[in-house]
Amino acid sequence: MQQFDPTVITHNLQPIAAGLATTLGTWAAGVVIGMVIGFLIAVLQLFCGRWVRGLLRFYIELFRGTPFLVQLFLLYYGGPSFGLTLEPMTAGVLGLGLYGSAYFAEAFRSGFQSVPPGHLEAASCLGLTRTQAVWRIQMPQMLVLIVPALTNLIIVLSKETAVLSIVTVPELTFVLTGIGSASFAFVETLLMLCVCYLALVELTSRAGMWAETRVARFMA
Repeated sequence: MQQFDPTVITHNLQPIAAGLATTLGTWAAGVVIGMVIGFLIAVLQLFCGRWVRGLLRFYIELFRGTPFLVQLFLLYYGGPSFGLTLEPMTAGVLGLGLYGSAYFAEAFRSGFQSVPPGHLEAASCLGLTRTQAVWRIQMPQMLVLIVPALTNLIIVLSKETAVLSIVTVPELTFVLTGIGSASFAFVETLLMLCVCYLALVELTSRAGMWAETRVARFMA
């Protein structure tokens, strides 16, 4: 029986650190892409007609209703069939961003709709246009309301980065599973993987609580 050997981790700190850096980079890029697209979808749902809203709803349900693993397979391995050939890193970041955008869009939409209608009616009485009411009235209140939801979505995307290993993105899961396969130290590497993701989730959760407090004070 193989004994627990923590030196497997200490002897491979450099590749583990490189894998963690890749995880952080893909995670950050995916969150930014997802937030930008999701916000645009939410705003378009406010201003566009029924047909456009229907297409946007189809987009949201498509990405929310199918597993991220399947989406990533189709993007990376199925893309060349349609003339879309992507590098692993590009496919991983783009896939993560598109997947997250559907959830961010719903968070932003629910935030906009949570603003009491009376606030918009008051803005109209003051002579503000629809666009001005959205940016000056709905937007600030919406941001306060959805900070917890955004934090949870960012945490979910942090864990979804592990899926990127299937398309050979050299992130943390890919590196540690490779070390485990080479040394047969699967327990050590998987425990290290759990510790790293637990740390990321805890730090993100604390940052979200800090942001929620600051935003609430600013809007008070």
